[in-house]
Amino acid sequence: MVENHPDTRKQEYRGIACLVLSAFCFALMSMFVHLAGDLPSMQKSFFRNLVAALAAVVLLLRAGEPFRIRRGNLPYFLMRSIFGTMGVLCNFYAVDHLVLADASILNKMSPFFTVLFSWLILKEKVMPIQLSLIFGAFLGSIFVVKPTFSNLALVPSLLGFFGGICAGAAYTMVRKLGEAGEKGPVIVLFFSVFSCVVVLPWLIFDYHPMTWQQMGILLLAGCAAAGGQFAITAAYRYAPASRISIYDYSQLIFSTMLGFFIFGQVPDGWSFLGYGIICLMAIFMFVYNNRKEKCP
Repeated sequence: MVENHPDTRKQEYRGIACLVLSAFCFALMSMFVHLAGDLPSMQKSFFRNLVAALAAVVLLLRAGEPFRIRRGNLPYFLMRSIFGTMGVLCNFYAVDHLVLADASILNKMSPFFTVLFSWLILKEKVMPIQLSLIFGAFLGSIFVVKPTFSNLALVPSLLGFFGGICAGAAYTMVRKLGEAGEKGPVIVLFFSVFSCVVVLPWLIFDYHPMTWQQMGILLLAGCAAAGGQFAITAAYRYAPASRISIYDYSQLIFSTMLGFFIFGQVPDGWSFLGYGIICLMAIFMFVYNNRKEKCP
């Protein structure tokens, strides 16, 4: 089986490393967005995608790569960008109107939908034990964020959940484009420019003046988001979502650590229980995949 080839295993390890790096970058982004203060979500979203677009242009120019889309891939680029933009905007809306922990857990539904869409669209094989481990990680994340679902407003909650669905669909399109031979910077550039164009009207009509400090913090948030975007794009080009998406939950651990060191937030016992569950699920997934490769 091709799946058992050493090169395939190496690609999967690279995918895991990229996904964990992406989780750390997005945790940094959330920290910087929090530090930026009370600014409109559209304004923060614009800077998030503007920096990513500039970074993609620089990478393409340095590599001497033209911005070229392969024949037949434009629909997947559009779907990736549409779903990605809706996911970002829904997540920002949820963050602005809900408790941050509630918004986070709703957005963390995306790995489930990534696996689901990968099965439906990419025809990737998903084993019951993999679904069980992903569900276990989801339960662990509930212990970490301790969402108060009884206090959620209906519309923001539904939008946050819908944002998780959109993110899952977007990551599936990233995987599809990677299999079709598209370069990561091209995928990031198309999405980032698309998102900037979509939110530009709101930025123009609802722009809030910023201090130089806020500008610098938002630029750092954009840099962190760009790093996360490039890393997650690479991750799903290296390996199937059903094999690596569970590692996206490491963002919860990184966010809690940054909260402790930057904002003095101390996790409680339930959070540490969640960390243990998430780490165990990741270890079980890793062991299962390796045994499956050795004993197909």
